[in-house]
Amino acid sequence: MNNDLKPAPLTDQHILVTGGAGFIGSALIEKLIAHNKVTIFDNFSRNALKCKPYKDHPNLQTITGDVLDLKALKQAVNGANYIVHAAGIAGIDTVIKNPVKTMQVNMIGSANVLEAAASLPNLKRVICFSTSEVFGQVAFRSTETTHTILGAVGEARWTYAVSKLAVEHLAYSYFKQYQLPTVAVRPFNVYGPGQVGEGAIKTMVQQALKNEPITIHGDGTQIRAWCYVDDMVDGILRCLTVDEAVGESFNIGNERAIITIYGLANTIIRVLGSESNIQYDKRATADIELRIPQVRKAKKLLGFEAKVDLEEGIQRTANSMKLK
Repeated sequence: MNNDLKPAPLTDQHILVTGGAGFIGSALIEKLIAHNKVTIFDNFSRNALKCKPYKDHPNLQTITGDVLDLKALKQAVNGANYIVHAAGIAGIDTVIKNPVKTMQVNMIGSANVLEAAASLPNLKRVICFSTSEVFGQVAFRSTETTHTILGAVGEARWTYAVSKLAVEHLAYSYFKQYQLPTVAVRPFNVYGPGQVGEGAIKTMVQQALKNEPITIHGDGTQIRAWCYVDDMVDGILRCLTVDEAVGESFNIGNERAIITIYGLANTIIRVLGSESNIQYDKRATADIELRIPQVRKAKKLLGFEAKVDLEEGIQRTANSMKLK
């Protein structure tokens, strides 16, 4: 790993972020807005932007739109130097209820973004979001070249993984066929302040702060590696600015912050001094039993390494909730 490799600061650029009102997109914009023009293209179904201190910044433009609308996308991306495609259907409960919409938005919407991007003469980078779920139910120190698993047909959960894997193939195809400077990122269990929608740590911290029972789905032996949102943003910034990222895919996660779901609940209770107890609930769908990334490629090519440990991330998340 090149320890001296740091993301070059982006200045005086026009950056378009689809899904920029979402959790990760809005956290990324916070790092870019001071010295760049940023355009958000989002349907605002989830809105973390409204709580951000930069929501009225003069460098920020917001466009309400849908990635399924190619014409609107082509108008929105006009003049952009960088595109971060963070829009998509996410969250297991949402996916299970809307499998058709999930596949439409994640596949057709991403195809629209790439097609719109291909028409730009001065485009320097397109970042497309995939998911760690492409590795299926068991992923132990999975690398970027580990075989992906699509899951059983008929299990709604896997429509998300399938649609996101299609995004990766699309991004790479546009790179190979049209030399579009694409990068695909696979986030591993991102959490932290400002999370909207579903999230295990978000829900558990909320329950712990209220001394309410913490509910675990299944027996709690599922294992995850948790990545704090600031580390995820750092990985994206490196993908935007490091030349070696073009045409590649990267696991972005914290391979040290590994814990069972039961252990996570107990850690949250301990760190926050909560009086919550733990309750168990039956799992309603297929689950991920083991998900731990290997991030060697991101370390080597990007200089990326997660810095925020789990207990610190839990405390920061809780502190942000207390301020509301």
